[in-house]
Amino acid sequence: MNNKKSHEVQVMSELVDKIAKYCGLKQVIDIGSGKGYLSSFLSMQYDLKVYGIDSSKTNTNGAHERNRKLKKHWKTYQSRARANSETQRLEKPIKNEVKCKAINEKPLNNNSSLQSQDQETTQDLVPSCVFTEVAVSETSKQTEINLAQARSDENKLSEEALAILNVLPADAVEVFSSSHCNYGEVCEEEKARRKTAFIKAKESKSSESNLYFPLTSYISAETELSDIITDLEDCIMVGLHTCGDLAANTLRIFTAKPEIKAVCSVGCCYHLLSEQYENQEDCTEEVWGFPMCQYLKDKGWCCGRNARMSACLLPTESLFYRAVLQVIIEEMYGVTKSDRHVGKIFSKSSSFLDYVRKSLKKLELDDSKLPDSCIMDYYEKYKHRMNELEAFNMLKVVLAPCIEVLILLDRLCYLKEQNNIAWSGLVKLFDPVKSPRCCAVIALKKQSYL
Repeated sequence: MNNKKSHEVQVMSELVDKIAKYCGLKQVIDIGSGKGYLSSFLSMQYDLKVYGIDSSKTNTNGAHERNRKLKKHWKTYQSRARANSETQRLEKPIKNEVKCKAINEKPLNNNSSLQSQDQETTQDLVPSCVFTEVAVSETSKQTEINLAQARSDENKLSEEALAILNVLPADAVEVFSSSHCNYGEVCEEEKARRKTAFIKAKESKSSESNLYFPLTSYISAETELSDIITDLEDCIMVGLHTCGDLAANTLRIFTAKPEIKAVCSVGCCYHLLSEQYENQEDCTEEVWGFPMCQYLKDKGWCCGRNARMSACLLPTESLFYRAVLQVIIEEMYGVTKSDRHVGKIFSKSSSFLDYVRKSLKKLELDDSKLPDSCIMDYYEKYKHRMNELEAFNMLKVVLAPCIEVLILLDRLCYLKEQNNIAWSGLVKLFDPVKSPRCCAVIALKKQSYL
């Protein structure tokens, strides 16, 4: 993860864990889970059973592979943590012994006579020797106690191994045996117990022993989660930067399904929201991304794509590339409107020429009729207007919070209108410098208090 994603995952997972504990929940449904960053962290760090649902099979496969690698590192981390803890515990009595000896050593009095020095030295050395004998005796006893404790800890290693097996998936932990590590002699009863535990762990590999389950499915407001998750139980639903209508549908599913006791949703990509009144069509049968609350519906409120785009801040150069590309498509291909989208090509392009070529292919337009010189002529023609675009982008920065707050308050008001919600609110969850889409919509069902 990059620094931004790491910050988001750590902060949000800590909050989700606290909400889950408050409501007494152990199951989490991560909507729009992507590659499973949040899901993996919740399952491994907080021992929560997480179902990550994403519409992209590529993301799901990537989440599976990433989770497999993480489990190997997690096993090593657990083993090293136990080893370091044991080493520090055994070294502590030795350090205390050295400290006690240093305190009881007294310097000789140089201002006295030789005889008095010998007498004082003798007097000083006697209690020192007595103390040393006591210290050695106590140290020996402590050493015996430590060794006995160490043997006891060795006998308990199987219990620790079982604890890890209970936390991690069965295929994440290799079978412990005396051939792999030197744990000392183990009684026959202990060996039999280990063997039984390991056989059980192996048998559970084919069953649902994983704490994180990446699933591929398209989520809409009418989705039946029980059709996707066979062991659906009381749970919390989360979404980290869910795009467009998915954030709105997350809240609708939360209010409609009694099994979902809490929700924590951070939206994103407001420009992808569907709007009921954008085209002045009063259609009440379809589920729209905006508006959600009845108040704005009664007002017939509409933002429009340009306003929603203002809430999504993009680099000026990316906007410039997109603007010139639109001019090229209109003048060279006669296309003024299309259902296709360019998407995130800017970050994958090495130059403006590369950007145009990739965009035309994605839009399924023949780029063979455009020589490189023609594309670069368009770039040079409009390059001097970059400053105008920069000023326009700064204006968007000023207005962006207004549009975003309107969308977020619409979602919050929707929750306030529901009868089964005990509490709901907007929380500034992330550092806005690291993560501009930093506000989370959080709500708890009334049943959560029972």
